[in-house]
Amino acid sequence: MSFPAELGVPVVDGADLADAPAQRRLVGSEVVFAGRIWDVVREEVELPGGDDTVVRDVQRHPGAVTILALDEDENVLFVRQYRHPVRRELWELPAGLLDVAGEEPLLAAQRELAEEADLVASSWAVLVDWFNSPGGSSEANRVYLARGLSAVPEADRHVREDEEKDLVPVRVPLAQAVQAVLQGRLANPGSVIGVLALQAATARGLQDLRPAGTPWPTGLIKPSD
Repeated sequence: MSFPAELGVPVVDGADLADAPAQRRLVGSEVVFAGRIWDVVREEVELPGGDDTVVRDVQRHPGAVTILALDEDENVLFVRQYRHPVRRELWELPAGLLDVAGEEPLLAAQRELAEEADLVASSWAVLVDWFNSPGGSSEANRVYLARGLSAVPEADRHVREDEEKDLVPVRVPLAQAVQAVLQGRLANPGSVIGVLALQAATARGLQDLRPAGTPWPTGLIKPSD
């Protein structure tokens, strides 16, 4: 099926479909809210042509990593966690902020998997990257596919605190996780994006996975920036 010619929408080579860094002249910038984890910055930006500007309030976010841990039987690890802003207990993939200055994203992902699920993995790859809400936030997120799972020794396990103290881990077959997403039973963005990305990647024999050490995408904010 194709678009009717009268729509005037060109068909382009998908190989050229790629987001690219871009800069607009910054006329002004001020921090209007300074939080514990992120700030809100009011920025005035010049539009193309230079005749007009717009003012945007931007959440300056350190970014985050998400881990899709897959066992040898293609079960996906989820943890249930209470999320106060939405008043929900959400089934999520293990995840965490890039809030340790100088810590590489892969190391952050490995740390979060151990802290939230008491697991380590022998095989890591990049599954998918995304901006969480690019119209108002700089938050970027990367999902890593972690395989070759084994348990962290009891004596070396992280002591979970606050909301993480009540984490409930489960493993779910990938096909059933996909069904839960499509039926609207899962709403956490990392869960939705990670599960559907893995389904698509699996259908292609996992041939498009990027190495775990792939640089953080150009232009995305990290704590060291």
